[in-house]
Amino acid sequence: MSTGIVWDERYMWWDTRHAAGFIPAGGWVEPDEHVENPRTKRRLKNLLDACELSEQLTWLRPRPATWAELTQVHEVDYVERMKALSDDNGGDAGELVPFGPGGFEIALLAAGGVITAAEAVQTRRVGNAYALTRPPGHHAERARGRGFCMFGNVAIAAHHLRAVHGVDRIAVVDWDVHHGNGTEQAFYSDPGVLTISLHQDRYYPQDSGSAQHTGDGAGAGANINIPLPPGTGAGGYEYAFETVVLPALRRFRPGFVVVASGFDSGALDPLGRQMLHSEAYRQFTRMLMAVADETAGGRLLGVHEGGYSAAYVPFCGLAVFEELSGIRTKVEDPFLDFLSALGGMDLQPHQKDTVDSLRPLVDRVPAP
Repeated sequence: MSTGIVWDERYMWWDTRHAAGFIPAGGWVEPDEHVENPRTKRRLKNLLDACELSEQLTWLRPRPATWAELTQVHEVDYVERMKALSDDNGGDAGELVPFGPGGFEIALLAAGGVITAAEAVQTRRVGNAYALTRPPGHHAERARGRGFCMFGNVAIAAHHLRAVHGVDRIAVVDWDVHHGNGTEQAFYSDPGVLTISLHQDRYYPQDSGSAQHTGDGAGAGANINIPLPPGTGAGGYEYAFETVVLPALRRFRPGFVVVASGFDSGALDPLGRQMLHSEAYRQFTRMLMAVADETAGGRLLGVHEGGYSAAYVPFCGLAVFEELSGIRTKVEDPFLDFLSALGGMDLQPHQKDTVDSLRPLVDRVPAP
């Protein structure tokens, strides 16, 4: 079966206004382009077209999420407030989520696009899929948006898979450089969804992502945070996958695997201080596909989150698409030789100590 892709030009019309980095323009902040802008996503889609991999993917047309689907994750008052702001020239969804008029409808299409991709994978219309959507979603909480995210795209799709398709065990692996706080919140007391977040320690949100946060009540053990030291490269991340992520997934035995796919752990990203390259993302994808083959009939979905290097995100994303599809294009990552030779790319002793301290979390994961 082919690999599916969700894309819509309207995702690129999500307006994050003027800013310097992620700080809104005004006062001493000279207006500039917000770091969360269309370029990284559009350039990834353009590279897929240029190397002709696009022609070998199955294109999935997104539809807007319904209010009923949104309110499985978000409070009704919050959804209504986002609609009102959008109709009144936009605003901010909470914390660092500026958006322009019509942003509500684009965010609905992003959440619905992830549902579309999840359904296509679950029903075997495609073997696996990637939702190249915008805005991202993994920071959005029940009653506020955070960190460029209005609605929890992954969490909404997971609820849909359970309610409509009867998928009782879902795993979410978030490799974005920032903690997946919104997805964690959505399932913190739920033993049927295993949430794993690998992120730079105390980066964003700075008040979340601790390894001590492992779930609550019936969901105890079903949340794993892997806060990695700044400067962690491919060796440290691969060790975390082999030591914690993969054993936890095999213990949990999900029927569906979702990847919250942020590329801001890349070595050239302006909002991260980690050192990954495209081959690292390729390897992570290969590892997760193997687990999905073992437990979920290959059902794996990638959902685009962060990643702010317009130069490098396309090559990291292409590596993921190549691995998902099993098609190696003629493209060679022009940055790879330089990045893979950076000092500290191999597993460092302090990184190993951090990951080793998390080994006991695997034994707490709720098994079937």
